[in-house]
Amino acid sequence: MRRVAARRAAAELTGLLDPLVLAGRTAPSRVLFGPHETNLGRRRALSERHVAYYARRAAGGCGIVVTETASVHPSDWPYERAPLAADCGPGWAAVVAACRPHGALVLAGLGHTGGQGSSAYTQAALWAPSPVPDVATREVPAEMGQPEVDALVDGFRAAATTAVTAGVDGVEVDAGARSLLRQFASGLTNTRTDAYGTDRLLLLRRVLAAIRAELGAGRVLALRLSCDEEAPWAGITPSAAVAVAAELAPLVDLLVVVRGSGLATSSYRPDGHTPPGFNTGLTRAVRAAAGGTPVALQGSVVDVPDAQRALDDGVADAVEMTRAQIADADLVTKARSGLPVRPCTLCNQACQVRDVRNPLVSCVADPGSGHETEDPDPRNGLRGHGGHSGLGWGVVVAGGGPAGLEAARVLAAAGVEVSLVERSDRLGGALHLVAALPGRARFTDLAAWLAGECARLGVRVRFGADGARDADVVATGGRPRPLAGACVVSAADVLAGAELSPGPVVVHDPAGGPVGVGVAELLAASGRPVTVVTPDEVVGVRLAGDLAPANTRLLRAGVRREPGRVLRSVDGGGAVLADRWTGAEVRVPCAVLVDAGPGLPGDVPPGALPAGDVVAPRTVLEAVLEGRRAAHAVLAGRRRGQAGDGRA
Repeated sequence: MRRVAARRAAAELTGLLDPLVLAGRTAPSRVLFGPHETNLGRRRALSERHVAYYARRAAGGCGIVVTETASVHPSDWPYERAPLAADCGPGWAAVVAACRPHGALVLAGLGHTGGQGSSAYTQAALWAPSPVPDVATREVPAEMGQPEVDALVDGFRAAATTAVTAGVDGVEVDAGARSLLRQFASGLTNTRTDAYGTDRLLLLRRVLAAIRAELGAGRVLALRLSCDEEAPWAGITPSAAVAVAAELAPLVDLLVVVRGSGLATSSYRPDGHTPPGFNTGLTRAVRAAAGGTPVALQGSVVDVPDAQRALDDGVADAVEMTRAQIADADLVTKARSGLPVRPCTLCNQACQVRDVRNPLVSCVADPGSGHETEDPDPRNGLRGHGGHSGLGWGVVVAGGGPAGLEAARVLAAAGVEVSLVERSDRLGGALHLVAALPGRARFTDLAAWLAGECARLGVRVRFGADGARDADVVATGGRPRPLAGACVVSAADVLAGAELSPGPVVVHDPAGGPVGVGVAELLAASGRPVTVVTPDEVVGVRLAGDLAPANTRLLRAGVRREPGRVLRSVDGGGAVLADRWTGAEVRVPCAVLVDAGPGLPGDVPPGALPAGDVVAPRTVLEAVLEGRRAAHAVLAGRRRGQAGDGRA
C-alpha cells in the first residue's frame, strides 16, 4: 500500500509534458490522441492518409497515438471505410515507422460495434448479447451463441497477433460508447441468462486474457471503458463503474475512462454545450479504485492548463486531447516552447465524420487536418517568432474575418510583408457572431488566436477602411440577402444585438445548421414565444452529433417546431406555412420573422484572389481553408514571377 501511495503522490506532481512509462515503454508526454472515425481508409485498410495524419501528431509531441478502431471480425462493418484488423497489418506497420522517430507510442485500436453497427455492408444480422433493438436504428440484432462468442474472442486474439507482427507498442480494446463489449457489460443490452448474463464482464475478461497472451508483458494493453451509460435506471452507472474498474484495472496497463452508450452516443465527444472536462469527477473516482493502474481522462479536454490541472489534482495520470490535436497537431511542441496553441472550438463540425456522405476528418480551425498529404505546408504555424524574413514582397489582404486572418497569417509565416485592411474596428468578423450562439463561445478564442498570430508575425493592420480595390486577397465577406417586410430581420442582426419588436418570433431555417437552432434557443431564453420552421423533416438536420441534444433543448425551452414546412408569407401578426408534401397551409403567430438562411456572395475586384463568404456564404471551415489556399496561391504566383525575372 505504501508503494501505491508513493506512486500516486509522484504522479500527482507530474507534468503533462513529462514522459509516461507503460509496460516498460516510454511515451514522451502524457497526451493521448484517441481513436476516432476518419474516413481516410482505402477500402478497409489504413491508407497513406492515415499514416501522415498520425505522424503529424507524433511529430507534434503527442505521447500515445491510438489508431482508428479496427473491427476484429468480418461480422462488424459499422461504416463504409471502417478498418478491418485483418487488413490493417501493413498500415499499422507504416504508422509505427512514421511515428517511432518522434518517440510516440502507437497502440492499435481494436473493437466490434455489435448491435450499434450497420448491416448495410455485410447484409447480415448484427451480433449482440441479446435481441434488444438499437435505440438509433431500431434494428434487432441476432443473439450471439457460444460459437459466435468464441469467434469474437478469436478475432481479438488474431487482431492482436497482427498488430504485434506490425510492430505496434500495444493495443487498445474498445469497451466504450459504441462497442459490443460494453453491450455485454450492460443490463441495458444484455438480458442473457447464461454465464455471459449472470457475469456480464466474463466476455471482456476473456478478451483481455486472450490479447495479453499475444502481447506478452512488454507491450501495452489499454482499455477504453464506458463508466457511465447515462441511463441511471439500468446498465453501467458511475457507482457501478468503480467496482468494474477495480476488477479490470489489474488486467490492463492503461484505463481510459469514457462516457456514453447507445442511449447517449453524443456524450462520448459532445460539442460546446457540454463544459470541457466533464468526465473529471468520474475519472477521479475510477482512478481511486484502479489500484495504481494508470488512468487517462477523456472528455472535451482541449486546453493545456486544464489538462495539467487534472494531473495536479490527482484526477488522472494522462489526458486524452484528441480534438485539441486535430485543431493543432503541434499542441505539445507549442506548449513546450511557449507558442500559442490553435484552439479547438468544440463545434464537431468537421471532426465527427460518421456520415453517409463519407467526409474526411478535418477541422474548422485547421483545414489541413486529415489532408496532410495535400496541405502545402502543414507546419507553417511553427515558423517565425515575430516579424518577417525579408523576402521583399508586399501583400495586401482585405478583410479581417477568418479567411483574411488565415491568409495574412500564412503569408506572414512564410516571410511576406503583409498589410491587412479591415473596415470595422476589430478583427474576427463573423467569428464573433458565431460565438454569440449557445455552445459556440470558443469561436472567440479562434478569432483571438488568429489575430494574435498575425500580430506575432508582424502583420500590419489598418482599421476603418475597405481596401478591396488594391488587395491581393479579398476576404471581405458576403452581402446580406434582401429581406421583404418590416417585421423580417436576419439571424446576423439578432446575434449582433438588434432590438426586436415585442411578440412571438418565427425562426425560418432553410439551412439546417447551428444558426437557426441557436437563435431560437437565445430568443426562447429571453422569454419570447418561438417557432422554428424548416423544410427538413427534422429541425437542425445538419447538426450531426448535436441533432438529438439540440431538439431536446428546444423542447425543454418550449420552442414550437414545424419541420417539413415551407414559409409562404408573413404579414401583420402571422406567418403562413405550407406542408412540404401536401401544400396544406397553417398560420402561426408571428410578430418578428428571423431569417436564418445564408447571405449572398460579395464583390471581388478583377485580379484579386477571393476567399470565404465573398465567394459564397458557407461556414468557418471554408473561410479558413480558402484563406489558406489564397495565401499559397499568392506565394506560388510570386515565386513563378521571380523565376521568370531570373531572380529565383
